[in-house]
Amino acid sequence: MPPSDSVERILRAAAPHELLDEIRALLVARHGALSVELLLADYSMTRLQPLTTPPHAAEPVSVYSTAPGRAFGAQEPYLVDGGERVVVHLPVSVRGDRLGVLSVTLPEGAVTPEARDELGLVADAFGHELLVAERDTDLFRQARRTDRLTLAAEMQWQLLPGRSCARPEYSLGAQLEPAYAIYGDSFDWSTSADHLFLGVNNGMGDGIDAALLTNLAVNAVRNARRAGLGLVDQASLADQAVYGQYRGERHLAMLLLDFHLDTGRVDLVDAGSPKVWRLRDGNVEAVELEAQLPLGMFEDTVYTCQDFRVEPGDRLVFASDGVYDVASPAGESYSLRALARAVTSTRLLPPSQVPGAILEHLAGHRGAGVESTDDATVVCLDWVGRPARGA
Repeated sequence: MPPSDSVERILRAAAPHELLDEIRALLVARHGALSVELLLADYSMTRLQPLTTPPHAAEPVSVYSTAPGRAFGAQEPYLVDGGERVVVHLPVSVRGDRLGVLSVTLPEGAVTPEARDELGLVADAFGHELLVAERDTDLFRQARRTDRLTLAAEMQWQLLPGRSCARPEYSLGAQLEPAYAIYGDSFDWSTSADHLFLGVNNGMGDGIDAALLTNLAVNAVRNARRAGLGLVDQASLADQAVYGQYRGERHLAMLLLDFHLDTGRVDLVDAGSPKVWRLRDGNVEAVELEAQLPLGMFEDTVYTCQDFRVEPGDRLVFASDGVYDVASPAGESYSLRALARAVTSTRLLPPSQVPGAILEHLAGHRGAGVESTDDATVVCLDWVGRPARGA
């Protein structure tokens, strides 16, 4: 097997739509692979869709009850020994963002510890090149969808940074529902040497109007952040951009946070919503914040910064009103007791899986056959923190 830098050179030299073909040829030549298949996580993160030509020529498989799903969920290789052949399912991820699974079928006896390590390096390199290739081809995005996206959903998914990410100081996961028809909810994050910037948005309206509003607000915040401005100025400039476009007729609620990686201090601007729950030492509690006006409601709104602190072991869950305001058939709001139960019951799951599990629990709270009337966002962050200098 060539060293990892040789694998990367091979992939970089390949045409974007030929990445899987290059990986397949490499593994056949070096390991005698009998088959190589790429399965990509769909937008709902509930199915793995095989990459085929033409698209969708093979049926998707569940992430819950299948061998590829076990590798995807655990983010560890999973082997299925069939006697004369062994299938190695390898997670394909980039910095904690789960993209899919590479399934490699090998002859009996070919799966040595060295081969498993090398296959893991191939899957890692494949993930990085896949993200680069998506700039130049629709192949992978097209393969991810098991249903047609609405135009608003297409716009919203293009706006997102990913669905999960991880650094030594934290792990982060997020999900939007309904995945194929999302309206105006969104999330955004950006990391630097000493900070994690996180934004969670609760959009107004539905369809294209909601997607346009959210795109304007999120890009206004990004523009201010990339200019080196602080949270208050980010909120103020986004507020001006939304008000300038809609003159108060439409607005957007946004929670902006700046996590200081070396101290655990969190600076924030709460522009109307969403809400935050904290799991600490087994107890779930709402983080009380001073809500200010949503972005774009009035001209020249003045925003102020608040702060709180996270401790190692804390889990924060952020939710839009499409989560916490949902009523049961008996009329009980999800945020009253059910959300705390969901946060507690998912405490052993990694943050990348928590949003999907909570949204599934939310569907049960809503009641059988009851369709959602609003989109929903859940973001989960586990805080590890940074060791004190000199420790």
